[in-house]
Amino acid sequence: MNLPTKALVSVLFLGLSTVAQAQLTWEKTELNLEPPPGADSAVANFKYENKTDKTINIKAVRTSCGCTTAALQKNDVAPGEKGEIVATLKTGDRTGMQVKTVTVETDDPKEPQTILTLKANIAQFLELQPAFVFWTANEDPKPKTIVAKAGKGVTIKSLEVTSSTPDFTTKVEPGATAGEFKILVQPKETAHQSTANLVIKPDKAAGENKVFNASARVMPSSS
Repeated sequence: MNLPTKALVSVLFLGLSTVAQAQLTWEKTELNLEPPPGADSAVANFKYENKTDKTINIKAVRTSCGCTTAALQKNDVAPGEKGEIVATLKTGDRTGMQVKTVTVETDDPKEPQTILTLKANIAQFLELQPAFVFWTANEDPKPKTIVAKAGKGVTIKSLEVTSSTPDFTTKVEPGATAGEFKILVQPKETAHQSTANLVIKPDKAAGENKVFNASARVMPSSS
């Protein structure tokens, strides 16, 4: 290989090396979370560092759903600078394994996108069995029972249950074991169709912002 050719190869190699380095270095691109029972959110901190000699611009940060937000400290990351993107998943009434992603776009031509993955295993806070009770038209309006049971690691001492309509009454009694309750739901009559939303609130010590829903209905007459 002659000298001009060697020089050209060296220039190309340096150019490729510069491009290859023009990207953020992430501590982790996938985080597994175990939020405590009753938590309103799960928060993941994705930390990065600019280990290159050039400023990297973060052009956009997008989440995979409306239940997840991502907060960016700044768009321009100077050489040697560290930072983080804070992704917050609102748990709501979700349970089980939740997988959400955050797409980070930069001005790096080699790697313009990085996918960050948040995995949150959300414990069952309160289980309702069943979540819907009903009566057929003209059925004897006897009370029917919804069993509410606290999830593993959750302490619930009392429940408050309200009906969206006076057509149904509710009463809460202790269940067979600690953390279990019987919700007795009774229609005033079954001659007419009626539907109610039942709002179930555990005591504030268990989870002040936790609200659960069940429903009750008198079915319409088939005639």
